[in-house]
Amino acid sequence: MVFSSLTFLLAFLPIVLFIYYLVPMRAKNIVLTIGSLVFYAWGEPVYIILMIYSILLNYRFGKLIDKSEKNRKSLFIFTLIINVFILFFFKYYGFVVSVINQLFNINLVVREIPLPIGISFYTFQALSYIIDIYRKKFKPQNNLITFAAYITMFPQLIAGPIVRYEDLQEELVTRKLSLERLGYGCSRFLYGLCKKVIIANSIGALYDSAQLMGNSASVLTGWIGAVSFTFQIYFDFSGYSDMAIGLGHMLGFSFNENFNEPYKAESITDFWRRWHISLGSWFREYVYIPLGGNRAGVAKHIRNIMIVWMLTGMWHGAGWNFIIWGLYYGILLILDKYVLDKIKYFPKFIRRIITIIEIIVGWVIFSSDSVAKILTNLKIMFGFGGLGFVDINAVCLLRTNLVLLLVCLLLCMGCAKKLYKFIENKKIAMILIPAVNTFLFLLCCMFLVTQSYNPFLYFQF
Repeated sequence: MVFSSLTFLLAFLPIVLFIYYLVPMRAKNIVLTIGSLVFYAWGEPVYIILMIYSILLNYRFGKLIDKSEKNRKSLFIFTLIINVFILFFFKYYGFVVSVINQLFNINLVVREIPLPIGISFYTFQALSYIIDIYRKKFKPQNNLITFAAYITMFPQLIAGPIVRYEDLQEELVTRKLSLERLGYGCSRFLYGLCKKVIIANSIGALYDSAQLMGNSASVLTGWIGAVSFTFQIYFDFSGYSDMAIGLGHMLGFSFNENFNEPYKAESITDFWRRWHISLGSWFREYVYIPLGGNRAGVAKHIRNIMIVWMLTGMWHGAGWNFIIWGLYYGILLILDKYVLDKIKYFPKFIRRIITIIEIIVGWVIFSSDSVAKILTNLKIMFGFGGLGFVDINAVCLLRTNLVLLLVCLLLCMGCAKKLYKFIENKKIAMILIPAVNTFLFLLCCMFLVTQSYNPFLYFQF
């Protein structure tokens, strides 16, 4: 585990910000790097060695690739292989060994290797840096501390968004700090914290309650669980992204947005333009386009989509559910492109209903830890198992959590954002917004003190 949330809020962050604002600009990256390494090492001190190795490897080989002409491609391929091997070993070693055991009916010992937190995110940042240097998009960073600050930056280290060096190149050298920007960063961080602590944790408890019904759940219980997880993963991950973006502004960095009201999407293609935007743009830039994108004919276009989405599924975790989830979206995107194009002529609300059902089914696949569990959950949801359509437990769950579900729905539709925009230019905003923010901060602290359930779903990726 990394810092407890309260330790981070009330100790680590204020101390780092105080020192960061106190030192001159030339020393800010040193403070940021040291603070980030402390943040990362707090829960997993062994893996700080792995992170430092990644920093030194990519810093050194970035410079070698840039300077070399004769061995440029060989150095590039070698660096890619090392980065991918490290990610593969720590993330997929156990899964691969278990698959080999099943296929060949042998019993190789699978040693439990804890997954370094955020390894997928900082590895992808390092890969984008190396690839862009090879493409000659920019010169490598000459200052090791500046490069280390880019790789280790604690605001988005453990759950994104994935930040490309190209986007932060100038701000890593010089950046503007102001009270106005600090205030915006604090507000954005607070709203993300509310999403996570108040909304995601509460709806996550409902999801757990629905899951406890097991195979004896009714159709209604199955859908309550599926919808609850659909809300939970959005508020969990978008909440962390908001916190990361807010922290970035506090430190003088502008991270790109990672979400754009994804559950308002009118097609699966539209959904993936709105959900985890940084991951989608990464795969498009570094995998899909190099494979040929949609320029090489229908057959190769379909191949490229399936490759990208199989890799996307694998990026999320080592398990058949993630692979199936990736292939599921690959198939949906192909159908969206070549078969279901006439859906665009349907009324908007029908397009949204069809899309959200597809998304909910996708999250059922994603959240189920085995193929058998996927099938069981889908069978229950669509009336092929369980206790029929409705049971007393489902009615109780729905009745006691109906307000929470409606709040989640309204927030996903952007109602809070619209209300904020309506108020912010009014005279009352000068009093109302700070008062609401203070109340929300105290409420979050209360939730953090009293809740034992406080997972970050995307920490495992």
